[in-house]
Amino acid sequence: MIAVPGFEGRRVAVFGLGRSGITAARALHAGGAIPILWDDSVSGRMQAEAEGFAVEDLTTADWSQFAALILSPGAPLTRPKPHWTVDKAKAAWVPVMGDIELFARALAATPEAVRPKVVAITGTNGKSTTTALTGWVLKQAGLKVAVGGNIGIGVLALPAPAEVEVYVIEVSSYQLDLTTGFSPDVAILTNVTPDHLDRHGGMEGYVAAKRRLFQTQTPERLALVGVDDDWGWAVVGDLNSRRLRVSTITTRTPGERRHSVPVADLEAERPDLVPAFEAGRFIIVDATDGHLTVDGVFVTELAGARSLPGRHNAQNAAFAYAAARAVGVSNAAAVAGLMSFPGLAHRMEEVGRLGPVRFINDSKATNADAARQALTSYPAVFWIAGGKAKDGGIDDLTDLFGVVTKAYLIGEAAEAFAGTLGDTPHVISRTLDVAVAQAAEDAKAAGGDQIVLLSPACASFDQYPDFEARGEAFRAAALNLGATPVVHG
Repeated sequence: MIAVPGFEGRRVAVFGLGRSGITAARALHAGGAIPILWDDSVSGRMQAEAEGFAVEDLTTADWSQFAALILSPGAPLTRPKPHWTVDKAKAAWVPVMGDIELFARALAATPEAVRPKVVAITGTNGKSTTTALTGWVLKQAGLKVAVGGNIGIGVLALPAPAEVEVYVIEVSSYQLDLTTGFSPDVAILTNVTPDHLDRHGGMEGYVAAKRRLFQTQTPERLALVGVDDDWGWAVVGDLNSRRLRVSTITTRTPGERRHSVPVADLEAERPDLVPAFEAGRFIIVDATDGHLTVDGVFVTELAGARSLPGRHNAQNAAFAYAAARAVGVSNAAAVAGLMSFPGLAHRMEEVGRLGPVRFINDSKATNADAARQALTSYPAVFWIAGGKAKDGGIDDLTDLFGVVTKAYLIGEAAEAFAGTLGDTPHVISRTLDVAVAQAAEDAKAAGGDQIVLLSPACASFDQYPDFEARGEAFRAAALNLGATPVVHG
């Protein structure tokens, strides 16, 4: 656990007692604060009381006695309207923050000589894979690494700074809204496409939340920005105007690839590039067609990397490579880490095989853009899609319907998706277990190597508490049909 200093002997309101809230309360208490907890749910309050925390109804509390409000990222800060605790905090001039800001304060209080480096990742898609992949590469290189945040372990539940050399943190737009002093050594923005627009008041507000990752960046720190979309270029322009250190990441270099020099020939052919390459200081990191190059130096072919198929995974690999090199990992160690990565659960994860039929769990694809990444990675699929649809549904995927041998539609979005699919073969399955059984039967009848792909392009909340539960239900359904589980790692 990371103890949070700065609030010794002072009352701190904590609202929202999910994973981040309870963890924040523990970290505050460890730092000497007096956390006062509240949640709208009785079960949350009961858990807090069972751990010995003070539980107090914040609707009637004296807010002038609080030093801060620690707000769950699930509670809105501004839109559609501020949460009632935010109104009360602002009326009493109480600062509002989240767990990432507490993490930043704890790090700032750590002596510089023993302060770990921080790699932080945000973006619409790819951030979880990039986080897990970066952590894996650093660990394989022999560093003491802690991975968490919006993925896996809550950031304040990670090991204390004295036990860590590098923190690798996934950060959501909701969490970034609640930060003011977070300043990672390497800040990564994978990409930006429309998402969570209701919470941010539209695209401009959503991008503004993502930009907060760079709000306190200084010239000695590094920004890695994906520029395969126009929003990424806009962020790069802003950072350049502030004269900050920026590397762009792309997988879409137009025209023929420029000539690149293999690493082995670098000293002989381009000695001028050697110092920057050895220091891990790059301007352009290019993973077009899976050829990883940095400023004209050819690094590796990503086709050989385990569990990293497709253009989007080439982008993830480019981010992880650049981040690892920036914190001191050698070229050889960084490449070895990419090649051995076992993959991320629920993101294009092969969970089983039934003869020549492979079951791919991409439950984390909760919007159309994420599903696009999976659909472009296979020549043909039996596609399971649906759930609680995002704005636009699957309208943006019509150009990929040619790879869909047949679609199996589940959840609230089933009828709407059926309308969008039109003449593309499809059936309304309603539930995931039915969809898996139907898809497996059709894939087996088709003969040869086939893919049954769960890539819902939807949130899970109509039928499951989260995408993890949906992914595990897919895995169970495949195994119940007799599929042989695939062991990773």
